[in-house]
Amino acid sequence: MNPKLRDVAEHAGVSVRTVSNVVNGFRYVAPATRERVQASIDALGYRPNMAARTLRRGRTGLVALVIPEIDSPYFSELAARTVRIAEARGLTVLIDQTDGDAERETQLLHGRRSQLVDGVLFSPWAVAPAELASRTDTAPLVLLGEHDGTAGVDHVAIDNVAAAREATAHLLARGRRRIAAVGSQPRSLNATARQRLAGYREALAEAGLPAEPELEVSVPRLHRADGHQAMLRLLDSPRPPDAVFCFTDELALGALRAAADRGVAVPDSLALVGFDDIEDGRFGVPALTTVSPDKDRIAELALDRLAKQMASPRSPRSIVAPYRLVVRETS
Repeated sequence: MNPKLRDVAEHAGVSVRTVSNVVNGFRYVAPATRERVQASIDALGYRPNMAARTLRRGRTGLVALVIPEIDSPYFSELAARTVRIAEARGLTVLIDQTDGDAERETQLLHGRRSQLVDGVLFSPWAVAPAELASRTDTAPLVLLGEHDGTAGVDHVAIDNVAAAREATAHLLARGRRRIAAVGSQPRSLNATARQRLAGYREALAEAGLPAEPELEVSVPRLHRADGHQAMLRLLDSPRPPDAVFCFTDELALGALRAAADRGVAVPDSLALVGFDDIEDGRFGVPALTTVSPDKDRIAELALDRLAKQMASPRSPRSIVAPYRLVVRETS
C-alpha cells in the first residue's frame, strides 16, 4: 500500500502540514526539518497523488519550457538550470523543441500545451510580433530572450545591446581596429542578433570607426559550421579582420577552427570574443573570451514571474537579467 502524508509525518516526527509544505515546495521550512522530512519521504517511498493534487489545487504542478534547440549548448544549459530550480519549488518542467519553426511556435503559443501545464516559459525565434499580440490562450506566459513587439507579455532577457557594446569595446581596448561581427540574421524575427549588431556598431562609433558592411557577416544558423564558413570567408578576403565578435559561442568555436585551418594565430593575429559562456568554450585551446549571461538568474527570474502570474494576473514586466564579460585566452 502506498504511504500517505500521515505516515511520512509520523516517521519524521512532524505534523502533516509540515510534510505538505515540504512536498509542495513551500520555502519557509527550516532546512533541518526539510531534510528530515525528505529523508522520511525517501525511506518510505512516498509519492504525491498527482491527480488528487491537481483537483484540490486546480493546478498540475507542470510548466512548459519551449526552446528552439535542445542540442544547442546554451539552451541545454539554461534548460538544466530551469529544471533544477523548478524542482526545488515543487514544479516539473516539460520541454518542447520548436527548431525555430514558425508553425510549431504558433501552435504552442496558442495553447497546444495549456491543458497540461500551469504556465509556459517560451523562447521564440520565428513568430511575428502580431502573433504574440493576438494570443488568446490564457495560460501564464513568460518570454525568454529578446523579441520585438512583446508589449503585454512578461519578458526576461539580458541587455544584449550593452553586452555586445562591451564585448566590442574590449577588442578595441586591445588595439584592434578591423573588427568583424559574425551572426546577424536579417530574415529572422528574433531581435537578439539585431541588438547584438547594434551594440557592436555603437562601440565602433564611440571609437570613431565606421561600420564596414564587408565585416558584418550574416549566417543561416548559429552553429559551429556557420561560424567556420563565415570565418573562412573573412580570412580569405583581401583585407581580413584583426578581431571578430561572434554572436554565439558556437559561432566563435567554428571561427576558432577556421583560424587554425588557415594558420592564423589566436590571439596574436586574430582576437576573438563569443557570447553565451558555454562549457565547450572554457575548455577550448585557447579558451574562449565570452559574454556570460547569468543563466541561473534568468531561470530564477522567469520562474518567479511565472509564479506571480499563476497566483493572480498582474501587469506584465520586462526584467533585465545580469551578465558579465569573461576574458580568457582568445583576446
